[in-house]
Amino acid sequence: MRGWRAKFIFLLIVYFAGFATAIYALSPTPPDQNAKGGLLDSDFQVSSFAKSCNSGMHKAIGAGKEAAQRAAKFIKQKIDEHQTQSNG
Repeated sequence: MRGWRAKFIFLLIVYFAGFATAIYALSPTPPDQNAKGGLLDSDFQVSSFAKSCNSGMHKAIGAGKEAAQRAAKFIKQKIDEHQTQSNG
């Protein structure tokens, strides 16, 4: 019993650490730090990262929907086969 609880707590810690990292990475920088300048503007980096992350998430969601639809068709087909074998 104790093993699955420890794994669950560990997964929660990892999940929330990743969530906190994403919030930190996507949070805007204070205005006084932007005035320093440099080779790359940090606002541009954050917005381009957010756009690429958003498009990647939409691709992953689309792939998940397609996989769920294929799985639903397959399951329905197997259920129909099983019902015809039981009745026949």
